[in-house]
Amino acid sequence: MTAIVGLVHSGTVYIGGDSAGASGWSLTVRADSKVFHNNGYLFGFTTSFRMGQLIRYALKPPKPVGDIERFMATRFIDSVREALKAGGWARRDSEREEGGTFLVGVKGRLFTVHDDYQVAEAADGYAAVGVGDEIALGALFATAGSRMAPQRRVEVALRAAERFSAGVRGPFVCLSQPPGALPT
Repeated sequence: MTAIVGLVHSGTVYIGGDSAGASGWSLTVRADSKVFHNNGYLFGFTTSFRMGQLIRYALKPPKPVGDIERFMATRFIDSVREALKAGGWARRDSEREEGGTFLVGVKGRLFTVHDDYQVAEAADGYAAVGVGDEIALGALFATAGSRMAPQRRVEVALRAAERFSAGVRGPFVCLSQPPGALPT
């Protein structure tokens, strides 16, 4: 239960997220953000706060080298898998390992990592994950080509998701990652 929204504008990656922590019919507005920086990367997660904590505090993401798509699908994902396994979060089902879903921005690019560790990059230049994803994507589509500032587009998408999804709640956090911010 959440909405995480990301977009790329002029090489800067923006990721925003809500503050809902839901379990069944219960919802808590969390103080710990679902959107954060980690060593030159910008993350926004859904699936589990535990998974997000491991990505934020245990993951030591490697410095990107070579072809960024290949790097993200291999070395980056290997480091995520190791951090989640070491933290007791990764799970196996029918001999297939699974993690969780999150957005990640690096080197002016926005990627979605799905629970099967698939790495995707949307051709539209924006993405959303979580229970409010389709609503947020509609808002991002509707504001594409407008003169609206990128951070405002993210906020509008999150507000739309909050309005029409029971699992999305403010306050919202939106961070940005300029293309020159490189991992160390």
